[in-house]
Amino acid sequence: MTATDPALTALAQGWCALSLLHGRIESHIERALEAGHGLSMREFSLLDVLSRQHNGPGGHLQMKQVADAVVLSQSATTRLVSRLEDRGLLSRYLCDTDRRGIYTDVTESGLALLAEARPTNDTALREALDEAAKNPELAPLVRAVEELRVPA
Repeated sequence: MTATDPALTALAQGWCALSLLHGRIESHIERALEAGHGLSMREFSLLDVLSRQHNGPGGHLQMKQVADAVVLSQSATTRLVSRLEDRGLLSRYLCDTDRRGIYTDVTESGLALLAEARPTNDTALREALDEAAKNPELAPLVRAVEELRVPA
């Protein structure tokens, strides 16, 4: 392949369209969450991921797993956890079986805020997808997102 190869150009154009769609959606959701709930999209995502933990075997996520789930580095995730802990939305405690392990749980205040913010997130996502679907270059990507079913 060369730099002017049509297949490479098409691939690059597809990547640019996907990046544009992602940026538009993220920006729209970010504004809605900030305005309505004082949450960034990353904060919402972190609360959402941590709210899905359970107390059974393997139910609590290690910080690396949390970082992977919210697509941040471990250090950025730790800083984000600290900020949310300072706001009373998260709490940390030592693992019973491994004193080196630290778990993070969503507090009652965090769960309440998350419950309030979820409809805002969903509405903003729908609005952003509907707007993007009007663009012929983004419409196929919107359809792909709408048809995507993630295994449970």
